[in-house]
Amino acid sequence: MDTELLRTFLEVNNTRHFGKAADALHLTQAAVSARIKLLERSLGVSLFDRIKRDITLTPEGHKMVHYADMILSGWRKARQDLTLGGASQQLTIGGSIRLWDIALQDWLVSLRTKAPDLAIIAESHTPTLLTRRLLDGLLDVAFMLEPSKLEVLQVKKIATVQLQLVTSKPNQTVSSALNKQFIMVDWGLAHALTHRRQFPDAPEAHIRVGQAKIALHHLHQLGGSAYLPASMIANAVSAGQLYLVNNAPTFELEAFAVYPIRSAKAPLINQALKLFNNDISIKK
Repeated sequence: MDTELLRTFLEVNNTRHFGKAADALHLTQAAVSARIKLLERSLGVSLFDRIKRDITLTPEGHKMVHYADMILSGWRKARQDLTLGGASQQLTIGGSIRLWDIALQDWLVSLRTKAPDLAIIAESHTPTLLTRRLLDGLLDVAFMLEPSKLEVLQVKKIATVQLQLVTSKPNQTVSSALNKQFIMVDWGLAHALTHRRQFPDAPEAHIRVGQAKIALHHLHQLGGSAYLPASMIANAVSAGQLYLVNNAPTFELEAFAVYPIRSAKAPLINQALKLFNNDISIKK
């Protein structure tokens, strides 16, 4: 199997456009089309329905996305393992976008500083996909806020994230901060339920975002308020650019590391996880 065929297939799926896929892969559109046709002939099925300008996956194409991703990830891991001379010197790490924003990037820097010879592959996925990639053997360890409880996976709490209500205007009350300029950050279902119980009479947020950095940028540029990690807003609050809302309750999120119970890399993973206790403080 030519891995370039799989890479081309995934790019067409991502863009849903042969021309855009060709630009991303630095190929001609004819070359992209030829690769897809060759892959379809090899499999004996159609992967895309082409109706006028619309390109959609066939049922077989939907299934192939998973296998193509798994094959390419496995090939990347195998190639790096073999060139290193042993998998014990490599970690494949996955994390949710939320945690990369507020904790994992600093942890990764600490890990690289402490173990400069350790080869690392770092990825960002949804919690559902992180769990699937762990079970498929494509990740050594994953970090998420609300991990699935599965018997084959070890779950370890690595940090507590403290969320504080911050605003672009001084001297705001809790009720005024939760007005139409409030930005609701998606911290997961558990936080959303807790927020609703705490503020049952608050109006629905007009702005909802999936990442803390989006909310922080919005606060600096257009104003408003949001619940954000204490570590992320500390400098802006100290500089008088943002303000904590007096008497606003704080919320805490627990962050977890998840890895296979029978992982041969468990000692290496546990050594890496100690850096959360030694070098990184998420809770203020």
